[in-house]
Amino acid sequence: MASAAARPGRVNEDFTGAVPTAAVLVDGAGIPGAEPTCRHGVAWYAHTLGGNLLALLSLTPRSSLPALLADAITRVTDVHRHTCDVTNPISPSAAVAIVRVSGGVLDHLVLGDAVVALDRPGGPPIVTTDLREPTIGRTYEAKLAATTPGSDDYNRILGELRAHRNQPGGFWVAKDDPRAADEAVTAHHPITELSAAALLSNGAGRIVHPFGLADWPQTLAALASKGPSAVIDRVRQAEARHRTRPDDATIAYCTDLGDP
Repeated sequence: MASAAARPGRVNEDFTGAVPTAAVLVDGAGIPGAEPTCRHGVAWYAHTLGGNLLALLSLTPRSSLPALLADAITRVTDVHRHTCDVTNPISPSAAVAIVRVSGGVLDHLVLGDAVVALDRPGGPPIVTTDLREPTIGRTYEAKLAATTPGSDDYNRILGELRAHRNQPGGFWVAKDDPRAADEAVTAHHPITELSAAALLSNGAGRIVHPFGLADWPQTLAALASKGPSAVIDRVRQAEARHRTRPDDATIAYCTDLGDP
């Protein structure tokens, strides 16, 4: 595993962790200036959700991944619903990726713009993400590009974008409503067909898009040969070269997928 905050001295709003049969990645999201809606903040939400997911994956291994995610969302929401405006459209949220091995099968779940990439020695990798958020986000790109980041207008436009969260016809993320877990993208594959699994936050996935430094087979090969930190280093170099605002970047790379 490797995880790097967008900039030195900034709190990392990503989380990753693992138990013997599963790995979790949570990519927190929030709007600067929205702190009054939640006194805890985005990093707290992402880390608390991730910790609850790991506990539930250990304690209730037979539950489906959407059911586990719904339970974790409920638990975190219950912790701060009495002190924070959890239903506000700009309160903290997160994208989630989970992989779990059991009974010769790997299950995986993606909610939001995180990525699960499964390496297969007998064919191209299986790459899963949820394209609903970037699809809607593209309709706001021109407005955001014409506005100063961090300004009132910029944050207002971001607020309009995030008002599409967890709404029919919009996009779905972990936030305050456990029903969002039912919208996650899920699948399962025989472990015998897989050699490795990678979970990437949106910031780490930039190596493929938008920077095009590698395709997914090349990214998985780099993870196998050089490890997650080297991939994140390449993303940081590209962000500097393209003068792109850096993002938190996190990768969990899992091998030896046979049941423990």
